[in-house]
Amino acid sequence: MNQRVDIDELLADDDLDSKLRARLVLVQEIRQFSIERLGLPDNGSYSSYVNLQQPYVIQNLFAAPELSIRLHQWCYPVIGCASYRGYYDETRLLAYIEKLQSEGMEVYVGRVPAYSTLGWFDDPVLSSFLDWPDYRLAGLLFHELTHQQLYIDNDTTFNESLASAVQQVGTTLWLESNNERASLEEFRRWLVYRDEAIALIVATRSQLSELYGSDLSDDEKRLQKNQRFQEAREAHERVAARHGIERGFKPWFATGLNNAKIGSIAAYNSRVTAFVNMLEASENNFPGFYQYVELLAELDRGPRDRCLDAWEKGAVAASGACPAIE
Repeated sequence: MNQRVDIDELLADDDLDSKLRARLVLVQEIRQFSIERLGLPDNGSYSSYVNLQQPYVIQNLFAAPELSIRLHQWCYPVIGCASYRGYYDETRLLAYIEKLQSEGMEVYVGRVPAYSTLGWFDDPVLSSFLDWPDYRLAGLLFHELTHQQLYIDNDTTFNESLASAVQQVGTTLWLESNNERASLEEFRRWLVYRDEAIALIVATRSQLSELYGSDLSDDEKRLQKNQRFQEAREAHERVAARHGIERGFKPWFATGLNNAKIGSIAAYNSRVTAFVNMLEASENNFPGFYQYVELLAELDRGPRDRCLDAWEKGAVAASGACPAIE
């Protein structure tokens, strides 16, 4: 944060690298769209730039027991509990991983290219994501700004799925506004592939939950667990081949699977469809959408989950589980 440089100051420098200049101008255009069309916070976030000298800003640690899909929770001042723990210091991270593994926990570490301070500070643009394809850069900014718009305590899935939904719909609208037909088609193909890959991961987690809750011996559970992971890897290869995806989730599957890794994806994406359906019902009126989501955020966890279930299935009116959307 101390290394932030104002983007306007950088752009005023005639000697600024032309490629960096073009990317920073693009950020300003995306930021303006996020305010005017998506109703996201109009503040100082992403008005400054930092060169990190590495491809990530932080490493997030996820953990789960060997025979459980339940992610470990860590609780913090102000923001409440979350199913991940972030580290800047790799030495401390490795020491804590060793401690968790000695207690029988499985761990997964995801390197994070961007991080939101939830509006407590003016988040900078980082070199770790500035050179991403245009639609991915736009989507990331929309995602992180949504965390500033609304973030509730103790519900990682709600927060991340909400941000992912705004990212998805917002990116589509941004590409349409710029008449980026080729990029829009590429983005839509990616969404279909991504949805199938995530559905596969969520289904695998559901199968594991059933397995772990069965009366089988622990040894038999371990055997079948490994079989489920192998089946998931093979199924993903077929999904990627069908959509012509060269990379996608391939490295993620190839580097080994465990309960923590599977849970990290499910936690971030399992409610996206519900929020996308809300946006469609509101005809992409983002301020009205945010007001409605705030109503859901005020519900207790059980009623809130039942309402999200109804939105996911497209059966809100029949369910009686949700407030009316205006």
